[in-house]
Amino acid sequence: MPHHALEITLTRPLPSAALHRAAGLLPLAANHDATRLMALVVAKTPQRAARRLRHRLGTHLPIDVITTHYPDADHSVLLNAAFPPAVHAALTTNARGAQQSTERFLELAVRRSLAEHADREADRLDRAVRHLLAHTTPAYLLAAVGHALTRLPERPMP
Repeated sequence: MPHHALEITLTRPLPSAALHRAAGLLPLAANHDATRLMALVVAKTPQRAARRLRHRLGTHLPIDVITTHYPDADHSVLLNAAFPPAVHAALTTNARGAQQSTERFLELAVRRSLAEHADREADRLDRAVRHLLAHTTPAYLLAAVGHALTRLPERPMP
C-alpha cells in the first residue's frame, strides 16, 4: 500500500510535550514553531490517508487543515478541513441548492477564489510594472528585477 505525505496545519502552536505525545502515535516532523507538521500515512488513497490521520490525531492535536504535501497528476492538492456543525450545515444547504455534493461545491468555490486572486495579483503586478516603466527603461527595470531575484526574501514584500 502506498505512503502519502500529509501536511497538518494547527490552529495554534503546539507545546513540545503535546508534540512528543502525538509523535508517539504517529511519527511527525514539525516546523520551527510547531504550527505545521508532516506525516507519512499508509493508505490506498490520499483521501483515506487524510481521514486516517485526522482520526488518529484529531483528539490529540488542534488540527485546522490537512493537505497532501505533493500535488497529484492533475497538479491538485487534497484539502481536508473539519468545519463546525453550523458551517457544515450551511455548506450542505448551499451545495444542495446548487445541485452539487458538498465536496464539489467547496472545490468549485476554492477554484473560483484562487482564480480571482490570481487575476487580481496579475492586475496588481501589471499596474506596478507600468508605474515603474514610466520612470525608467525596460533594460534598467529588467536588470533591477534580476538583481532583486538573486536576493529573494523569505516572504513576499508588501
